Amino acid sequence: MPRRILCLVSALVVVIAAAASAQIWRDQRMWGGWRGEPPRLPTRALRDGQFHFCRLAYTSVRREDGGQGWRTDYPGADINFSIRFSELTKAAVGKDHDAEPEYFVVRPEDDALFSCPFVHMEDAGTAALSDRDVKRLREYLLKGGFIWNDDFWGTSAWENWENEISKVLPESRYAIEDIPATHPMFQTVFNVKRILQVPSIQRWRYLGGGTSERGVDSDVVHTRAILGDNGRVMVLMTHNTDLSDTWEREGEDAEYFYRFSPEGYAIAINVMLYQMTH
Repeated sequence: MPRRILCLVSALVVVIAAAASAQIWRDQRMWGGWRGEPPRLPTRALRDGQFHFCRLAYTSVRREDGGQGWRTDYPGADINFSIRFSELTKAAVGKDHDAEPEYFVVRPEDDALFSCPFVHMEDAGTAALSDRDVKRLREYLLKGGFIWNDDFWGTSAWENWENEISKVLPESRYAIEDIPATHPMFQTVFNVKRILQVPSIQRWRYLGGGTSERGVDSDVVHTRAILGDNGRVMVLMTHNTDLSDTWEREGEDAEYFYRFSPEGYAIAINVMLYQMTH
């Protein structure tokens, strides 16, 4: 394991042992409680100049096994990433009066979208964008916004999302490109050697440690992007992997944590710092 990833493992172990780890979200009830939590809508805090985890809400028109539409991994991934981002970097992460991270759910029609330098989107293989969604997301991306799609698996999910994002950024001008782990976005702080395949914790247990959620239809991780002027990454797509679970589930299973979370955090921290500075 690269030295800087080992350093991240050590750092994570230290912060987990510290008092701050009490804030880490753990989904003890699985399909109840948190899963039905209403979206946390934007407040004026979103414009305070600090980092806020923004999740994009969208309409689903189909179902993928294990997916929850825009709610997939919500809010655990949002909370845990925000906490670790504040602990492992010098980034100013927005927090409320109880020192808990402030994270928000935005819709394409919300003006608050333009206060989010990035939006996170999961289970995008189920999405259907309206004409208004398309127009708003195109405006957002061309003004400097960034979308990260994660946790969508297999050919059908890919084809659905490819069709939807091509309405926003037509492929005739904005080609979807494969990008390697050596791209500067993945090397900002930690030396990432690969974009690892991460299954949901439930599938990992069911598969006895396997990582491909759709068998041969998802056995290869695809890291793709849509680039704008001067090579700016406007859309990042991590397909056939669930990096968000490395944050959401870090407090639930020690074996899962050591197997996936250090690399998952390394990738995400690199991405976020790169996007905040480019």
